[in-house]
Amino acid sequence: MKKVAIYGQSYSISAEKEIQILLKTLEKNNIVSFLEKNFYDLLVEGNILEKKYPVFSDFSDLNASFDVLFTLGGDGTILRAVTYIRDLNIPVLGINTGRLGFLATINKKNIEESIHLLLNGAYSIQERTLLTVKTTPETPAISELNFALNEVTIARKNTTSMIGIKTCLNEEYLTNYWADGLIIATPTGSTGYSLSCNGPVISPDSKNVVITPIAPHNLNARPMVIADDTEIKLTIDSREKDFLISLDSRITTVAKNTVVHIQKAPFTIKSIIPKNQSFLQTLRTKLLWGEDTRNETNL
Repeated sequence: MKKVAIYGQSYSISAEKEIQILLKTLEKNNIVSFLEKNFYDLLVEGNILEKKYPVFSDFSDLNASFDVLFTLGGDGTILRAVTYIRDLNIPVLGINTGRLGFLATINKKNIEESIHLLLNGAYSIQERTLLTVKTTPETPAISELNFALNEVTIARKNTTSMIGIKTCLNEEYLTNYWADGLIIATPTGSTGYSLSCNGPVISPDSKNVVITPIAPHNLNARPMVIADDTEIKLTIDSREKDFLISLDSRITTVAKNTVVHIQKAPFTIKSIIPKNQSFLQTLRTKLLWGEDTRNETNL
């Protein structure tokens, strides 16, 4: 490992100690660190950095010469970082400076240990599926960043009325969901918005996608797991002239006569899993599985 990129957001600068530990550990191992420009400016403004660092501002500033992209923050920080690395195959390692996440799993107390594991090859690479979106007619706002690591969501806009979402799988009609919206989630996204709408948890290495309705009116509508090579076509019926499409945290307004096509992206995101981490370990901790959460004083 010779060269890395580091990405964070405004709230990450409160983790001054962790930022300095990361930079000093990398420097100690003769690794060159490039910081995202906006994040770098915030750190300079806060007098957190002890020296100058090279920066990157855009996808075009990165290339295959970068060995790792570190993120400082939570899962949302990783979702935004993906827009910088796209199909460059730069592996991602998320350092969590807040609450435990499903993507940013490295505890801020374990930064040095995790980097040493990385340098010693004590890690695995987990490839995470993304979804791509195309619309008919084309929607310029999502023509470039037309992919999502967590989920693609169709939702109502400016109305309390439900929307109808006619859903076809591989050109075969499935059903018409009458709901507040519809979530198409990857295995990575199954522990996000989809989970809060009663969708199932799917292992990150599963070759599946889950379709989860949001507050459906037809009560027999249930989340459905399908193969990730399925082509999904959605046609929206709404009382309003527009509806919303969100790709992870990026939201776009779309005219209701627009047809939405969703399928698996031709590239994946490489997630670094150090030997002291695992998805099941994170799942147990996050969901409190196997723990007795009762208050002993009330027994």
